[in-house]
Amino acid sequence: MRTVQFTEYGPASVVHVAEVEEPHAGPNEIRVAARASGISPGETALRAGRLRDMVPLAFPYRTGFDAAGVVDEVGEGVTGVNVGDEVFGMTSMTRRGANADFVILSAWAPKPAAWTWQEAGGAAGGVETATRVLDRLAVGTGHTVLVQGAAGGVGTLAVQLAAARGATVIGTASEHNHDFLRSLGAEPTTYGTGLVERVRALAPDGVDAVFDCAGGALPDLVAIAGDPARVVTIVPDPAAAALGVHLSHSAPDDKTGEAVGAPADPMAVHGLAVAVALADEGRLRVPVAAAFPLTEAAAAHELSESRHARGKIVLVNQDSI
Repeated sequence: MRTVQFTEYGPASVVHVAEVEEPHAGPNEIRVAARASGISPGETALRAGRLRDMVPLAFPYRTGFDAAGVVDEVGEGVTGVNVGDEVFGMTSMTRRGANADFVILSAWAPKPAAWTWQEAGGAAGGVETATRVLDRLAVGTGHTVLVQGAAGGVGTLAVQLAAARGATVIGTASEHNHDFLRSLGAEPTTYGTGLVERVRALAPDGVDAVFDCAGGALPDLVAIAGDPARVVTIVPDPAAAALGVHLSHSAPDDKTGEAVGAPADPMAVHGLAVAVALADEGRLRVPVAAAFPLTEAAAAHELSESRHARGKIVLVNQDSI
């Protein structure tokens, strides 16, 4: 089968498609014939070598964490899903390899009928991450939440999931994305110089929680929250620990957690079922910035690194819709 991988650190051009043996579902796993899968900004940083001191890689490194497809193998101990079912979900953190023809999922949920394959293929990782951080921040009814980097793959889902919990959401993005953020349920503002003052004008009674999806502004985000314990980032930043800001990640080993300065948080796979319910009610969509054929994974990485993508970047398989 085809899989996307890289065998050295470098620019997007080191990403390529390789032929490898098909994986098979083990206990408590399922295999899907993939229709679409997501590109992770974190993996583009890993590929570029920007995190090599914190997260050294073993090569070849097979990319992709979330995918959607049709179940074609069901592992021992799995119930509630059958061959032929349409699902979306995530690989294990140790396996990855979701950008491929066949993908082993360790967590999954039924594909919402309202979502295209492209939307479903890019959903699971962002849903899990957003749910994990919103849970840690205990976001609920009546809270005001700032999402820094609200127009990206995780940010767009965080906005909608926070709003579904009853929170008021402020989101930062470039001005040309402001109407887009309003359509998702956020009050938009621009990032950069003057952010503290702009957010205070929008939320004169203060902000209860800050979810940083973009990085680069932690001192301002702490000032907005008034307490570093009310700020969570998903972007590795040496300033986080110094400022007392929690870096949320789900890396599978203690060594990685020590390197990035924070232990792993429990994965929020329960968020997948919540996402299905909201999607069925028309309250959660997965904005897709661009879709590339599996064979053009390098171009997808290049777009991801541009930081101009609005929503999720996905790869589609030949028989995808």
